[in-house]
Amino acid sequence: MQALIVYESAWGNTKEIAEAISQGLSEEDIDFQISDIQEAPALDHVHVDLLVVGAPTHAFGLSRESTREDAHHRGGTLIASGVREWLDSPPVSLTVATFDTHVRRPNLPGHASRKAAKNLKKLGCTLLTAPESFDVEDYDGPLSPGEHDRARAWGHELGRRLTGRYPAQEA
Repeated sequence: MQALIVYESAWGNTKEIAEAISQGLSEEDIDFQISDIQEAPALDHVHVDLLVVGAPTHAFGLSRESTREDAHHRGGTLIASGVREWLDSPPVSLTVATFDTHVRRPNLPGHASRKAAKNLKKLGCTLLTAPESFDVEDYDGPLSPGEHDRARAWGHELGRRLTGRYPAQEA
């Protein structure tokens, strides 16, 4: 089985989570590729058994040009086009899972993963499981303690659900 993990990451935290998820998938014998959003194939050109999409939560949801510029001014990598724009696609039929990185202190509302999941469902995708959030200590990180291990475990769960070793959950 094949999986593609596409992520957007200004400070590297979402990338770290994507890599941990890939470890869990790999341990469930799922072949995977990881792609930064700026190098990802167009969504309607993706043909895998599982697409995993990850993004940082900006301004209560998916990043916009203005929030990515703000992140860049605060020291993050400049990202020209993010997950929000990537999801502007013709209809697709894929099995998907979404995740985000999210500042917990203060506990800000909104989650990029939920918005991405909603957009993917509108395009015709099927969610393998509910969207997941992984905590960061501040806007620029680092990941909160234990989040790397939790992401790896989530990758295991995705692999088990994909292969039928764990029942699918309504998202």
